[in-house]
Amino acid sequence: MNPQPLYFDTEDRGAAAAQAPLIQPWKTVPLDPAYSGAWVVTGDLDGDGEAEIVSARNVDRNDVHYTSAVVAQRLDGSVLWRWGDPGVGRRGLHHDVACQIYDWDGDGNLEVVLLAEGHLVELDGASGRERRRFPLPPQATDCLVFADLAGRGRAAEVLVKDRYQQIWAFDHAGRELWTLKQPGGYPTAHQPYVLDVDADGRDEVVVGYALAGPDGKLRWALGDQGEGWGRGHLDCARVLRRGARPRDCLLAFTCCGDYRLLAVDGEGQVQWGIAGHHFESIDVGRIHPEGHGAQMLVDVVSSGAGTPASEDAVWAIDEEGRVLGRLRAEYCRFHTIVDWNGDGLDEIVLPHARGLFDAAGKRLATFVMEAQEDLDGGRPKAEGEVGHLVIRGRMGGAGGPGLGITSPYQLYVFQRETGQETTLGCGANFTLY
Repeated sequence: MNPQPLYFDTEDRGAAAAQAPLIQPWKTVPLDPAYSGAWVVTGDLDGDGEAEIVSARNVDRNDVHYTSAVVAQRLDGSVLWRWGDPGVGRRGLHHDVACQIYDWDGDGNLEVVLLAEGHLVELDGASGRERRRFPLPPQATDCLVFADLAGRGRAAEVLVKDRYQQIWAFDHAGRELWTLKQPGGYPTAHQPYVLDVDADGRDEVVVGYALAGPDGKLRWALGDQGEGWGRGHLDCARVLRRGARPRDCLLAFTCCGDYRLLAVDGEGQVQWGIAGHHFESIDVGRIHPEGHGAQMLVDVVSSGAGTPASEDAVWAIDEEGRVLGRLRAEYCRFHTIVDWNGDGLDEIVLPHARGLFDAAGKRLATFVMEAQEDLDGGRPKAEGEVGHLVIRGRMGGAGGPGLGITSPYQLYVFQRETGQETTLGCGANFTLY
């Protein structure tokens, strides 16, 4: 199934990049060659009014992962602190790494929280000093997500998981609250997704093709979605619409292995779907002026379902399931949207193409990075290597939107001096999905 776009169907293979205006980086930050990894999160660790960069390496043993080394750096490239053993992990990644920045104890200072081999470890954000650790079940070190399960008004609990089978919830003291294995008979997702579906002040958890309440009891699981259903796992979940009742809430699911995109209400009823493509990650905002309600940008990956590399694309879709537009480019796997020019619509950012695109899929500008000759040069080559990641969030300077784009051993920071984005860093629960 390949719905025809309503408003634009464009292709960008590099030639347009040479003609587009250039966006120069606000900062170019060399990443520590000894400890840094491809996973990067950002936040103001030392309270100086600028975000610091935290990058992490991880170990992969037969698809069992844990974080092995972390480095925190200032925007001038100087090292704030290092932690762990850089000799046992890898720099590349193809999944979320269990390392986040968050003020877990609510004292106004950020911590760096990671999952090492067999333990959750909490580091002081400013110094890297280990504050505490508590043991985890075997293999429960794939990723971590903070959630408000108790209704305190802030995320005080943490969710951890193994690769695809089981998820656990712990409180701040390290006490296990609940666990779920193969929720609803399906694998878990890449990353649990938390939201308050019933507006009672406590988070529910999308744990795969199922929704758990804050007590860990399943509210619902997706049933039979047709021929070929249930071969894969949930890649990404996002909220398209919130409401006072679960039935008024609308979620978007991308289904890896099942090659479809679903819109599901808060009671687990499928409202619409698009089949036949390997959809992955979703950004939600307002991309095109003609779309109905919330809109999403989702990438279509050239693997499975017979999709060739020439069809790598991002699609803009509204909350009624109408495909507003399609933009094809080299390696669209990672992306974001941001109102870069302040016109009230979100522009599309494709970091591998180094491009900023408008609501018609036209390249508005090119982000200047270390090498321009590979703009039309295809996909990442090394095993375990990903394309350029893009990280939303202001890094410093004025209050405008900010972007960080990674390349091997460097982070390029692009910052608007005007705008309303006041939060420093990427926030908690950063994910590739």
